[in-house]
Amino acid sequence: MPSQPQSSLASGPLLLVGMIVLAALSRLLPHPPNFSPVEAIALFGGAYFMKRSAAIWVPLVAMFISDLALGVVNGGIYSEYFLSAGFLLVYLCIALSTVVGFALRGRVTAVRVAGYSLVGSVLFFLVTNFGAWLGSAMYPQTGAGLVSAYVAGIPFFQNTVLGTLFYSVVLFGSFALLRRRIPALGLQTA
Repeated sequence: MPSQPQSSLASGPLLLVGMIVLAALSRLLPHPPNFSPVEAIALFGGAYFMKRSAAIWVPLVAMFISDLALGVVNGGIYSEYFLSAGFLLVYLCIALSTVVGFALRGRVTAVRVAGYSLVGSVLFFLVTNFGAWLGSAMYPQTGAGLVSAYVAGIPFFQNTVLGTLFYSVVLFGSFALLRRRIPALGLQTA
């Protein structure tokens, strides 16, 4: 393998961290409900971080930073959110989607990214709406209540899919372009 400048190789993980943090912070911009980078950053981390532990914790930390920033922007830290089952389930979805993203390692194509983006969106829908049913007095704790929770989530699902696809195109596409311009990034996975 040809030798590469050490600074180029070392910049790979920092570039990935920066891209994920910026995508997570984009949640501060005005956007439709559920149009967010949550699943895309998880898939992206899973696909490109060499260390599986980094692939999981970087998206989780980036989302936590953006949650803190959203709390400040919205008039203060909303501690009830951080203590809720919904919060934990969103973070569980991020971790699970990162693991799903491991299947993209070395096999990133537009079709696969689109397919895995849909899988991540469905996973997010199923888990978070189950949590809405389980942790809420809004829905009776019956099969009919669970169905009601999923039906109530349907209007938001389209934006989840569109947001995941949009941010996947931005993250995976930008990184592919950068890898073409900076050959050292193409020789290794961060």
